[in-house]
Amino acid sequence: MASTEMTPVPPNVETPSSSRPTLKQSHEGEHHGDYGGQEIPLLQATKVFALCAAVNSCNLGFDIGVSTSVGQLIQEDFELSDVQREIFVGSLNFFAMFGAFASNYFSDSYGRRQTFIIAAIGFIFGIIIMSLAPNFGILIFGRVFVGLGVGVGMAVDPVYISEISPAKHRGRLVTWSEIAINAGIVLGFSMGIFFADINTGAQWRIMLAMGMILPSVMIFLVINVMPESPRWFVSQGMEAEAKTVLEQVYPPNYPVTEIVDDIKEALERERIAEQTLGWSVICSPTPAFRRMLIVGIGTAVAQQAVGIDALQYYLTDVLETSGVESNRMQSFIMVILGGVKLAVIFVSGSLFDTRGRRPLFFASLLGMAVALLALSIIYWTSDNDNPNAVLLTIVIAIYLACFSFGMGPGAWLVPSEVFATSIRAKAMSIATTLNRATACLMSSTFLSTKNTLTWAGFFLLMVFVCLIVCVFLYFYLPETKGRSLEDMSVYFAEITGDTSILEAEKKLRGDEAQAVLDGAETPTGNAAEQEASATQEGGTLT
Repeated sequence: MASTEMTPVPPNVETPSSSRPTLKQSHEGEHHGDYGGQEIPLLQATKVFALCAAVNSCNLGFDIGVSTSVGQLIQEDFELSDVQREIFVGSLNFFAMFGAFASNYFSDSYGRRQTFIIAAIGFIFGIIIMSLAPNFGILIFGRVFVGLGVGVGMAVDPVYISEISPAKHRGRLVTWSEIAINAGIVLGFSMGIFFADINTGAQWRIMLAMGMILPSVMIFLVINVMPESPRWFVSQGMEAEAKTVLEQVYPPNYPVTEIVDDIKEALERERIAEQTLGWSVICSPTPAFRRMLIVGIGTAVAQQAVGIDALQYYLTDVLETSGVESNRMQSFIMVILGGVKLAVIFVSGSLFDTRGRRPLFFASLLGMAVALLALSIIYWTSDNDNPNAVLLTIVIAIYLACFSFGMGPGAWLVPSEVFATSIRAKAMSIATTLNRATACLMSSTFLSTKNTLTWAGFFLLMVFVCLIVCVFLYFYLPETKGRSLEDMSVYFAEITGDTSILEAEKKLRGDEAQAVLDGAETPTGNAAEQEASATQEGGTLT
């Protein structure tokens, strides 16, 4: 257990009050005793571990990209109806829901590394079945295993990267997962160019079979390169192993013992809070945990509610409306669009750690709303839904760029960091499950919704969704830039006035913490200025 000696309270935080009893222990920094004064370099080992995990996301993206290209080919080869094609596209996300829901069991029981292997095996097995499928039923059966692999992989990837990353660089490194997804999407799109000259029946089978390469690479990297998460080691009582990993991702002579102590304290704090209520933290959450769940799960759901997967899976249909009917040309345009979407993430990755999470989310959502409104106008003013191909491609590129600027990577960054250590795997699995459920709903109803509302009506509907999400995040999303993972429970307790978490912190911090909790000691400085500063940093605090 770490020392109970109190570190001086930073001056730019909210003053305790009778309506919101707070214990000011949260701050930007790597651990409780670090107020951000020490520069933490990004070491080569940390980059390697994050890149290895990102290969898993690249694999997920490949399936999205290749499914966009093979959807029409399979429909033609098996003579499927539009509804059957929607089932094929939506089934991936439907089965991914179950994989995501089960991921917390694998992640907590066997560790993050073994969970990566489980996801990869699911991919390989499912792809073999799909690429050899003689009919639509067997194709969907193979889709079951690929979907389960997607769900498990999507849940564990951002969690692993966040848990091996120093707080100062976490925003940038977790966005590598989104970068890898989009790199995979571009690879999947490009398959349509490489195999365009092969007959339809063989073309889609070869394109799907190419998806076995990345999960095989992932298994090799897990076994030979990647260490286990230090947070998981501590949760299993393996503190020496946790220190060994932390020593690889922090500079020489950095006090990694204090980080291990913080992880232990966070687990103990959350255990005490749970025992105080006598209920499961997730099923009957305290105000702090409720706010975590609303923010983390709500952000994950919102990512798909804005229509990104629906548009990506049916890009070929959108391009056909503008007169682009060649499969090779469609694939070429999709590679360009995917490249734009990928390039913007490199910009936003560093901005998350410098500008913060909130500004990028708002800029992203407002930009998408404007682009979607432009798409609606383009279709509404065009004759017979036949818009100009160049104009349509440019506006879609703007929409995808705005998505990648904030909503794309941020929707995985926020859930991976806001959930307390004791519930991170479980809550992340719930967030991923509902993310995939929303994606399933959007992708499996896209053609039907478009036929009902027309193209113009569908894109206008998405404008309103973007604005609703923007309002939701404005009121509920606090700024988490630079805060350690172990700091989140106290930070959210301060935001919500959650006394159960604060009482747990008080027990861990000793009598001096009691004095602060009771208001015997308060931070210096103008209270009004401190309240305004806290509101600006963390969003609405009620």
